[in-house]
Amino acid sequence: MYPHAMEAIGSVREIYDGKLSPAIAVNTFRNIDRLFPSNRIVKSVKPKALPVAAKQLSQLYFNDRGQKISLDQYLEWNQVAGLLILKDGQIQLEKYRYGNSAQTRWMSMSIAKSITSTLIGAAIKQGKIRHIDDPVIKYIPELKESAYQQVTVRDVLTMSSGLRWNEAYTDPRSDRRKLLEAQIAQVPGSAMRVMASLSQASVPGSRFNYSTGETQIAAQLLCNAIGMPLSAYLQERIWSKYGMEADATWWLDSPNGVEIGGSGFSATLRDYGRFGLFMLGGGLAAKELILPTAWTYEAGTPKRLRQGDFIPYGYLWWPVNSQQGFQDGAYTAVGIHGQYLYLNPRNNLVIVVWGAQVKPTGSAVVDDQAFFAAVSAQLAENKLTK
Repeated sequence: MYPHAMEAIGSVREIYDGKLSPAIAVNTFRNIDRLFPSNRIVKSVKPKALPVAAKQLSQLYFNDRGQKISLDQYLEWNQVAGLLILKDGQIQLEKYRYGNSAQTRWMSMSIAKSITSTLIGAAIKQGKIRHIDDPVIKYIPELKESAYQQVTVRDVLTMSSGLRWNEAYTDPRSDRRKLLEAQIAQVPGSAMRVMASLSQASVPGSRFNYSTGETQIAAQLLCNAIGMPLSAYLQERIWSKYGMEADATWWLDSPNGVEIGGSGFSATLRDYGRFGLFMLGGGLAAKELILPTAWTYEAGTPKRLRQGDFIPYGYLWWPVNSQQGFQDGAYTAVGIHGQYLYLNPRNNLVIVVWGAQVKPTGSAVVDDQAFFAAVSAQLAENKLTK
């Protein structure tokens, strides 16, 4: 039995409103599969081992905006519920707080966007999606009369469709909340109806505008292209092949419907870490290349839009916007309430952070990127001094 199954939890509206108490927030974040119908992603029959490094990362001090911060202060001040650091495939640090354990599943929030993007890469590799520049309406014909007529799969992956969108989480009138209400209604097709109602604000491919709605478009086109649920495809192409040790869950937009492409994925700390290792390995699993050649590089680097402008975004991943980050090719999947999956290809490093912050945004006291950079620097130095 799941160890947290009997805990009292809040509602999804309370999550987005930032109105949960700290204790109920923790309970809710590790039980999100109870909020909506969810599909299960079944664990691998051959879990991939994560050996523990002989020398653990026990102490860390770093500077953030002129202040010296310790590892313990980072964990406390940023309300970190779980932390995993993998260097060269070995566990450098694994820490659980607030009653969590290795059996706990934790919500991903927008880390799910990056998982959806990766599955689109897998579908392209298999030829189920012909090309990243295919029009969206090729896969979602019901959008032919909408503002998505000229939008491509690439535009969706770079959040540059040109459609008008307000992402404000706590504003009940925002487009993001309209999409959430459609999800709460659990009526088949309601999410696509929200997206089909959007108006055009700019030429497709000309402007970046962060939109969770785009990831529901991504989920729908992927589902139509592969002819199966995203969760089943994730299980078939990555979860089983790479050796995930526990089941995961993923929200649906309606009973037996489509997965929520931008949130609602829940997994254990180590399995998020394994997903990071899968990306660092270029998408190789069970001796099979699951993703197109160089897809992980393309997904994690800044993209140039149709009119030539660079944006600080990849294919539903965030490149690390610093000189060292660019040198390392580092990129992150980021979710509200403090969720992170940080990947550093140059240093072969994965960091997973579970946040238990009550408010969707603005609660982090310490800059997480400063923490990631410090971990990366210290582990690289440790390797050089061995």
